[in-house]
Amino acid sequence: MVSVIYGGFILETFQKPLTQEEEAEYIRLLRDGSPEEAGRAQKILVERNLRLVVHIVKKYQNADEDIEDFISIGCIGLIKAIRTFDEKKGRLATYACRCIENELLMFLRAKKKSSREVSLFEPIGQDKEGNEIHLVDVIEQNQPDIVESMELSGNIKRLLALMDTNLTERERQIIIMRYGLYGNREVTQNEIGAALGISRSYVSRIEKKALGKLREKFKER
Repeated sequence: MVSVIYGGFILETFQKPLTQEEEAEYIRLLRDGSPEEAGRAQKILVERNLRLVVHIVKKYQNADEDIEDFISIGCIGLIKAIRTFDEKKGRLATYACRCIENELLMFLRAKKKSSREVSLFEPIGQDKEGNEIHLVDVIEQNQPDIVESMELSGNIKRLLALMDTNLTERERQIIIMRYGLYGNREVTQNEIGAALGISRSYVSRIEKKALGKLREKFKER
């Protein structure tokens, strides 16, 4: 039996999943109900789907992290899924599993990245005179020209607009995850495949096709 802490109390057992009709009603209340109704609806939707969090977290039991931390991160993914779910695209559970998995993968990737951080003042080599070169020296010497920065910013805005009008929802989602757009972290093809429930090679094909579309449209403009 797994005990899960949520909302200040312990859930010793998982409650029965909602029927499709019940789920639709609570989603409606979450969006259109009063603040009290919305709060209660979200609480019920979380409680009835906590089993998904624990089910997915079990895959990470061998990772060097506290299981309660994983459950907390998974619950964040579940809550995000509930708040952004579009009932026209299927059942909440399917969408929530992807969101929970993605939240856990981003958490692990962030931990891994932080453990590899290098000090800006750590020596990385020597110049021709034998003086130590630090990472901060290289960064300072390679600051982009302001005109180049403005041109790059304009190109990025055009590409984002082209994504919205020329890519399918899945293509757009993969490009956003792959390149860390809109403030997200960059994600590997393997991580995207795990989050979306598809193979890495399929992710690669979708990414390649999407980039080809953007390249052609960008040239036209």
